[in-house]
Amino acid sequence: MKVSDITRPKSGVFAIAAVAALLWLPVGIAQAQARIDGITSATNNFSFTAGAGEVSTADGGSIHFWGFHAPGSNPAEVPQYPGPTLILDQGDAVTINLTSNLPFAKCTSMVFPGHSVTASGGSDGLLTKESCGPADVVTYTFTATEPGTYMYYSGTDPKLQIEMGLVGAIIVRPTQGEGFAYNHPETAFDHEVMFLLTSMDPKIHQLAEQNRFGEIDVTARWPVYWFINGRAAPDDLADPFVNWLPHQPYNCTPRMTPGQRVLVRILGGDQDQHPLHLHGNHYSEIARYGRLLLLDDGQTLAPRKRFTTLSVPGQTVDAIFEWTGEKLGWDIYGGTDVNLPHTCNGKAVGQAQDPGAPKYDPVTHEYCADHGKPFPVVLPENQNLAFGGWWSGSPYMGSGEPLPPGEGGLNPNLGYFFMWHSHTEKELTNFDIFPGGMLSMMVVEPPGTTIP
Repeated sequence: MKVSDITRPKSGVFAIAAVAALLWLPVGIAQAQARIDGITSATNNFSFTAGAGEVSTADGGSIHFWGFHAPGSNPAEVPQYPGPTLILDQGDAVTINLTSNLPFAKCTSMVFPGHSVTASGGSDGLLTKESCGPADVVTYTFTATEPGTYMYYSGTDPKLQIEMGLVGAIIVRPTQGEGFAYNHPETAFDHEVMFLLTSMDPKIHQLAEQNRFGEIDVTARWPVYWFINGRAAPDDLADPFVNWLPHQPYNCTPRMTPGQRVLVRILGGDQDQHPLHLHGNHYSEIARYGRLLLLDDGQTLAPRKRFTTLSVPGQTVDAIFEWTGEKLGWDIYGGTDVNLPHTCNGKAVGQAQDPGAPKYDPVTHEYCADHGKPFPVVLPENQNLAFGGWWSGSPYMGSGEPLPPGEGGLNPNLGYFFMWHSHTEKELTNFDIFPGGMLSMMVVEPPGTTIP
């Protein structure tokens, strides 16, 4: 078993000083997903262990947690939050051996919604077979018959154990190929990113750490930390597998270029609802619970246009996001600026488009109706501006202007930057400290930027 062979590109980019509240963030987008990090196995045989560790929070704290681990799933070889993302191919026959190494000899188990699972060995539990100690191994087998996005989580006292961190994701690639979400041509994508949304109430975790389970009242649960893929902002902007977050290997830093398609996999990993809001454009939900949204004919895709997805407990949603700058009202590649000459459908700035010409330039994906339009306002002089680290000095994609010493520097490719975040205000904090929590950044970089 090994960490999936995923190339992680260098530092991502931010532009536009529109998100003033985030200008202090010390972490730039460094490595981002072309494909989601996870584990694979040539034999589709995985050995999972449940154990305890400490989750780091972006405000300098730590929380005791329980998590799954599999050999090779993270460099530290420790329990992780969330559990290892399993990346499978449609038709794989999967075997997962689970051993509990939880404190106080706690039993645990795994359930796999969307799959028909056989459990053997271990001890009898309420929902499935459980492991109740290092010598009590339970085996789960299933066939990944349908492509899509799925979850797994503890089926033992789930109201507590999912809160403690025993949750993870499964991605099943379709037979049509890795560049498709499902066996349907309209589900093709260029990049993908996962948003596994969870939260924590530190009081519950502290009581569990102290073996005071009788004092835990999950009906009084009051989370104060919110996570994307196990990290609270701004930690989710750091590289995956950084050594200072040994139990939290996964990040969330989507990148794209104009005209590309980003597959967004949204998973509701706790007992709360989280309205995930994607700035920059509407997007199309194409699947829920690992099943395509189709018309009654069973063939025609019926996408749902959204700007916010209400992620509910246990639900997975797949969506396609695209961005071209259409109808922003100015030429994002330079307007009438003579220092930024370019063409759209072969026409220079000021030349009318031919009748019947494509709506978008085939190379830059520029929205040709805005070709040559100047930026609609005059920006103040630099001495009248406050700068974020991702401001390039120019409103044009691929263009930068001189900035005062010590300013900028996090936008080497001179792109545009948008916040993707929960639309619940309290979920944008780390124990009441704003900004943080369930928040990440999406970057649209100039055409031709390499995003491996």
